[in-house]
Amino acid sequence: MIDRYLLRYFLAVIDQGNFSKAAASCHVSQPTLSAGIAKLETLLGRPLFIRTNRRVELTAAAVQMAGHARRIEAEFAAAERSVLEAAAPATLRLGILGSIPAAWIEDYVGRLAGAGGGERVELIEGRERELTERLTRGGLDAALTILRADGRFPAERLFTEGYSLAMAATHPLAGRDVIDGAELGGEPMIVRRHCELLSDTSRYFTARGVRPFFPARVTSDDRALRLVRAGLGVTVMPDSFQAPGVVRPRLADFAFTREIGLLFGPQADRGLAERPALRLLVDMIESRSADGFLRRPV
Repeated sequence: MIDRYLLRYFLAVIDQGNFSKAAASCHVSQPTLSAGIAKLETLLGRPLFIRTNRRVELTAAAVQMAGHARRIEAEFAAAERSVLEAAAPATLRLGILGSIPAAWIEDYVGRLAGAGGGERVELIEGRERELTERLTRGGLDAALTILRADGRFPAERLFTEGYSLAMAATHPLAGRDVIDGAELGGEPMIVRRHCELLSDTSRYFTARGVRPFFPARVTSDDRALRLVRAGLGVTVMPDSFQAPGVVRPRLADFAFTREIGLLFGPQADRGLAERPALRLLVDMIESRSADGFLRRPV
């Protein structure tokens, strides 16, 4: 019986042209490879190589053997790939908009762990443009992000939400349901630098003569909420952000909304939307809609 490693040594000598390079390509010492070739020649009962100082030449037996050896090695490699692919669970590459609440993602991951099923999910966080670029290049299967009217990607609408103030529950205006922007003239404001509505928010306050001091500029919504709760300042956030010690009064005449849903890559498989991991995400969002600040699509 001829072991596979002997065929690999044999093919390496043919491909590399000498024993030393063949040994290096097989990650063995030259004496080990030479011993393997000698064993193969003994098993076959004839020499395979003519060794000279300059090069290694193939005998007629080696030429005849080479085709069979390559086919056998190719079948070995194909069998290995088949087993590995069958063993590896499917991976869903899911983009997550950076301004989706972290508590939601924690909830989703917990549901995935509880569901089992063997489907792996790779979460890739990014801004809206980053996610759409990845979808275009095929780097994502789907993305939980803002839906636009351009229709560039297949989409599943999930909910619509507005934007409102976030302020500490101890703030003097915390008991109000609606606050006019002009009333915040003396208030320090925390800038959420990653907010998709940042320029609109700036124009809103500028139009009302409000030019606040900015004690913090952050790229983390969790940090923004903690700074608000500590009393450092107020900020404008999507309604879905909730935290103990933080109240969310509406901002008068600030009617901006965002529509959140799943975007799918242009080449996405038709059955992608029904993947269990994505349906779990949709179920999680539906349960969150019971909080009252999300509007389901009609």
